Amino acid sequence: MTTSCHDVAGGGEVTAGQPRFALVGSPNAGKTSVFNGLTGLNAKTGNYPGVTVARFVGVCRTGGDSCLIEDLPGTYSLEAISPDEQITVDVLDGRLDGVDRPDALLLVADATTLRRSLPFVAQVLARSLPTCLVITFTDELARRQGTLDTDALGEALGVPVLAVVGHRGRGVAQLRDRLAEWASWPTPVLAPPTDPDEVDAWAESVLEFAGYRAPERHRVTQRVDAVLLHPLWGTLVFFAVMMLFFQTVFTLAAPLQGAVESAFGELSRLVSAHVGNSWLSGLLGDALIGGVGAVMVFVPQIMLLFLLLALLEGVGYMSRAAFLMDRVMARVGLEGRAFVALLSSFACAIPGIMATRTLPSARDRLATMMAAPLITCSARLPVYVLLIGLLVDPSYRVGPFGAQGLVMFGLYVLGAVSAMLAAWAFKKLGDHRGALLPFHMELPPYRLPSPRSVLVMTWSSARAFLRKCTTVIAATSVLLWLLLNLPLHPAAELRAAGVDTTDRTAVSAYQADHSYAAGLGHLAAPVFSPLGFDWRINVGVLSAQSARETFVATLGQVSAAQDPENPARALRTMTYPDGPHAGERIFTAPTIAALLVYFAYALQCMATVAVLRRETGTWRWPAIAFTYLTGLAWVMAYLARTLTAWLGG
Repeated sequence: MTTSCHDVAGGGEVTAGQPRFALVGSPNAGKTSVFNGLTGLNAKTGNYPGVTVARFVGVCRTGGDSCLIEDLPGTYSLEAISPDEQITVDVLDGRLDGVDRPDALLLVADATTLRRSLPFVAQVLARSLPTCLVITFTDELARRQGTLDTDALGEALGVPVLAVVGHRGRGVAQLRDRLAEWASWPTPVLAPPTDPDEVDAWAESVLEFAGYRAPERHRVTQRVDAVLLHPLWGTLVFFAVMMLFFQTVFTLAAPLQGAVESAFGELSRLVSAHVGNSWLSGLLGDALIGGVGAVMVFVPQIMLLFLLLALLEGVGYMSRAAFLMDRVMARVGLEGRAFVALLSSFACAIPGIMATRTLPSARDRLATMMAAPLITCSARLPVYVLLIGLLVDPSYRVGPFGAQGLVMFGLYVLGAVSAMLAAWAFKKLGDHRGALLPFHMELPPYRLPSPRSVLVMTWSSARAFLRKCTTVIAATSVLLWLLLNLPLHPAAELRAAGVDTTDRTAVSAYQADHSYAAGLGHLAAPVFSPLGFDWRINVGVLSAQSARETFVATLGQVSAAQDPENPARALRTMTYPDGPHAGERIFTAPTIAALLVYFAYALQCMATVAVLRRETGTWRWPAIAFTYLTGLAWVMAYLARTLTAWLGG
């Protein structure tokens, strides 16, 4: 085993000869909390050799030594029906090339659903590997008047049993100590039965010996679920929650956004005032601070978006949303697992596409992957906020709701509905005659999530956005700055063109209009002119192929070139310099509507294309996705522009 990874809590690296523990359990059993508790929240991620299923490994300190913890994909059974579940089975059986069979297992089971978990426990113990059963949510079991004697349970099963409350850190230290003794763990004298009829009787005898009493039904959960899972009322509540969600994103983040914008503006002015070299000043002030800062302004919205998503997931609402949407997914020939994958795409299409590995049907996986890029991801948020700010006055309201939040909500609904229709279309094109398999998903009781877990989830997602700002967006901003400032135009040329060389704004505008970037934008004009885009918007749309957020960075630099003192005003008042629309404002309602709809549909993320290639094993489907989404984006943007112009006229 040559995998190398780092551990925050214990330090050290994984090397050959260290014991390797596989963490096994069903989804929502608390497996991730146990993994984070043992490895210190950080883990090395990658793929299993020859397959695209992700693997998570971390190092755990056990006294003076260390061991490797590998978190296997969650599964309810070792009778695999999806790629994720098959990987778990293959790892346990040592059938995966390049991955040794684990030395021992940590089997995680939820104390509140132990009766349902025991058949899976029997399957795992039948693998005859040293196993420690980790019981989670024992605090909740006790709170709901349930009982369990873990020592008696261990005696009945013939393996060590420990109670761990992962999100609070209880029992983690004892589990670390137990890992150091894995070679001497007891094993069952008799292997558990595998016949389904015998397993039920075996499970009842084990539970009786362990003094297990199932928890009382969570009364609050029952009452709330009577509303939230209702086909009508639950759907209405879902839409109300989403509307409040986007109202909050706009309302609470606006003051913070203004503060970040002012900070970057002041930083840019300091660079301009104290850096004498004009090229270095432009590179630092316009390309890096101006370009990257134009995107970083939206960090408050991004973090608030992820915070609200983490809260909704932590409290248990997201699993209810998946249950509700299972009915909708069935109408397009998919199932609730597909909704879980699409739900992941709200953060980013990449994890959404990767989440399709949980789908048993190859056709369902393909249809969901083709639809996932249509879900409104966080990368679109800066673009939407910028354009909606240009389109809708922040003071305008529709009843109790702010108009900006309603427009944002409408764009998210547009993306979700379009994704459903796309999935339906791809299912129709394929063989959709197969019966839908049952969809299993735990509906946990409503809980107050721990602040630590919410903050960790929020920061983990926001960190990916910040990393993109300092890599892809920064590199694109520098390239764009060079394109906007080359070739150089001597003073004689400027004077011959009637430009006042003492007027910095006029010089910057002339330079931008006669730059390589302008040439590139004019080259794309035949494609985008029907949508009302001028060369500056064209450059932004083209740059957004690397990452959607770079559209904001592009407009930030272009507007700064037009008016270095007030780029925001320049963007609002920007006009066509020549042609049939010379002197008219560029960012009119029809043009903004076309831009919003174009970004709602276009596949403008090369990382997503690369993941599609990796998941499908061919360039055929990424090419199909890019082509159909780009064509759909153009057609829908043209319709949006035409309709908006007609309504306005």
